[in-house]
Amino acid sequence: MTKLSEMTPYVGDSMPYRYDGSSNEKLRVCSVYAFHLFTDGPGEMEINGKRYPIDNRTIIFLRPGEPHAFHISAERPLTSYNLYCDLWDPEAPVSVNRTFIYAPEPFLLHETSLAPPCEELDGLPSVFSLQPYPELFDAFLRLARIFNELHHYRNEAMGSLLYAWILSWYNTIHTHQPTDYRIVRLLHHLNEHPERGESVESWWAFCGLKRTYFHELFLRETGLTPRAYHHKLLMRRAAHLLRESDLTVTAIAERLGYPSIHPFTRHFRGYYGVSPRSYRRHPQNLL
Repeated sequence: MTKLSEMTPYVGDSMPYRYDGSSNEKLRVCSVYAFHLFTDGPGEMEINGKRYPIDNRTIIFLRPGEPHAFHISAERPLTSYNLYCDLWDPEAPVSVNRTFIYAPEPFLLHETSLAPPCEELDGLPSVFSLQPYPELFDAFLRLARIFNELHHYRNEAMGSLLYAWILSWYNTIHTHQPTDYRIVRLLHHLNEHPERGESVESWWAFCGLKRTYFHELFLRETGLTPRAYHHKLLMRRAAHLLRESDLTVTAIAERLGYPSIHPFTRHFRGYYGVSPRSYRRHPQNLL
């Protein structure tokens, strides 16, 4: 069974497209893999006979030979960034000359992109909202836009960027990610400034939530209490400073908001199992 990490993507074409209900959006199949990132909505997408809603920041992932149709009103046209690619054969890519067959003609493609069995790729959804994942949305949008901007090593650059994006997408799907915008905004704030000695009260005020609901929501979104999450951030920042800076252990404790070296050492040892000085002498990949 092929692993997702064995992909060697080749992007044959990338272009913006405005769907307006025209005839070339009816039921069809394509010879290659295709991504469609919609930047507005609403609309509908039909894939293998099933309809899915299209909203702002919806990404569509189509496999070679997969029957699909766009159900979009002329009164409400939608913009999409389309990317056509091969994922397994950069030496003889089909995506540079993709073909479509429209119903009611028989869906018999003479050539399709190589598609070896890959459970990980099969597990990626055909329709997925990137609304809660702005980094993935921005990365794909940039990927789709730079296709025509690159004049040197375009195939290599686009293939590497798409490879990284698909692996990031896979990780997002298979790793619990916070989706509530209030908690996401707070986590970004905490990750940027874990050393600030802020109270939990200031955090629920930051989110505009009541105390009890804030704690329930934070635990549901992250799997940790607010204090435990903040402690994890502090310990990771401490390990980074021990590895990458010349600051003394005392200076690191002060930078992270500890009143003295003693509680810092106790917390660090409890988290990593070694003292800060021991960790600095023998750095380990504990992050």
